[in-house]
Amino acid sequence: MQNPLIQIQILREGAVVPEYKTVGSAGMDLSACFSENLLLPKGQVVLVSTGLAMAIPEGYEGQIRPRSGFSTKQRIIMPNSPGTIDSDYRGEILIPLLNLSGSDFLLEPGTRVAQMVIQAVVKFPIQVVTELSSTERGTGGFGSTGK
Repeated sequence: MQNPLIQIQILREGAVVPEYKTVGSAGMDLSACFSENLLLPKGQVVLVSTGLAMAIPEGYEGQIRPRSGFSTKQRIIMPNSPGTIDSDYRGEILIPLLNLSGSDFLLEPGTRVAQMVIQAVVKFPIQVVTELSSTERGTGGFGSTGK
């Protein structure tokens, strides 16, 4: 069975078409696209252009996640991780980056800043009820299963 096709539109010069870097890669890298270095001020969120738009097949989503090396080494994270690219979105893919380092960071064009994992979406019908079934855990929240 063949996987569905993702169509990618290049919106501006310098955009890098995402690719899987190894046979075992779950995600394809997304790169920053702009003409000169972009300042990421410490403590600030900046939307970073990829220069790409895409058509993800219906029934799937693109989950945008940090690249582990970039985020841990540079202390630059995605504040909405994971982000979702819906199958009906056709605008430019922008990556929000938050600089948690102690100083401003200059992001170079073409830097791989995130990765995208394509995931099937399952939609369930919703039923409003007056009471939920009981479980052993019940309403135990944060940290309740470690006791």
